Amino acid sequence: MKAFLILEDGTVFEGTHIGADKEIISEIVFNTSMAGYLEVLTDPSYAGQAVCMTYPMIGNYGICSEDMESQKAWPDGFIVRELSRTASNFRCDKTIQDFLEENGVPGIAGIDTRALTKLLREKGTMNGCITTDAHYDMEALRQKMKAYTTGKVVEKVTCEKKYTVKGATALEENGPISGMARYTGEKEKRPSLVHVLNGKGKKVALLDMGAKKNIAASLAQRGCDVTVYPALTSAREIIDDAPDGIMLSNGPGDPKECTAIIAEIKKLYDTEIPIFAICLGHQLMALATGADTFKMKYGHRGANHPVKDLETGRVYISSQNHGYVVDMEKLDPQIAVPAFVNVNDGTCEGLKYTGKNIFTVQFHPEACAGPQDSGYLFDRFIAMMEEGKTNA
Repeated sequence: MKAFLILEDGTVFEGTHIGADKEIISEIVFNTSMAGYLEVLTDPSYAGQAVCMTYPMIGNYGICSEDMESQKAWPDGFIVRELSRTASNFRCDKTIQDFLEENGVPGIAGIDTRALTKLLREKGTMNGCITTDAHYDMEALRQKMKAYTTGKVVEKVTCEKKYTVKGATALEENGPISGMARYTGEKEKRPSLVHVLNGKGKKVALLDMGAKKNIAASLAQRGCDVTVYPALTSAREIIDDAPDGIMLSNGPGDPKECTAIIAEIKKLYDTEIPIFAICLGHQLMALATGADTFKMKYGHRGANHPVKDLETGRVYISSQNHGYVVDMEKLDPQIAVPAFVNVNDGTCEGLKYTGKNIFTVQFHPEACAGPQDSGYLFDRFIAMMEEGKTNA
């Protein structure tokens, strides 16, 4: 069946229908990852967007359900050059076509994704429509596309009630840690028991604005007990539970839409509890403390973005998914200073808060399928909690 991707500037791509049989209007974005399409599809940060994968073949290793970052797919639509309708992987449960259908995600294959990506880079992210209706009314669609916004999507993706992820208690010699992902590679290259459990006994409150599964998993793997809270939980409830540290998660949409959450984060900032924030959480902490954010031309989405640690000068390859960024020019150095910058465009990738046990990053240190260059930041967070406990 033919399908059409229509952009609000009037550009039309014709291809083949994939996934669920329905028409959608959404914000069209692109992701430059060469692998990890399942993690992209199940990342709640893509709620309200349709994703174009720049890598030409998608789906060749199928769907491995245990690699999902949440319980379902979140993008409105999926755009690929070529979709593999067969899967070659001993771990896979189903094909990507079956997964898209089951999750109600329509898509289009067979278009020139390079041309689409170049267009979005030149003109900026824009809204679009995926449809199988060959008799579409262009003017009517353009009006609908122009009016589309992602809206307050955090409320859509957050958990319904709080729950706890228990920390690992032991490192099995050749197996997984308390149900967490199995380590691979030679035995001597696996993390030591001390490293894995260096957060044993720590209580972490994770505010879920669309949290990927591996944020809680990365902390639990290190021995922390993680309590996950819905995004609209009051600061008072979190503080009364007496956590050793607080995590602010990733999530979708315009950070300035999250006014109620920002107000509660400001109350968390005013405590002495150590805080680590990722992606949307990083932006919300900045807004809560008087800084500003703005929408990027086409954002950073992919698993190959270089970021520089300004303290050490070291560069890490990171996984990212965001369309908004903190404005470094409007930072008050008495509140926060840049800690990481993007090597490609110089934008803000992290902040260290002056006189506080708080640091935030725009990228994803919990990244799966990878890269995991910056996973050490979880250890830094645990060290902050230990220091806070000592000083209490």
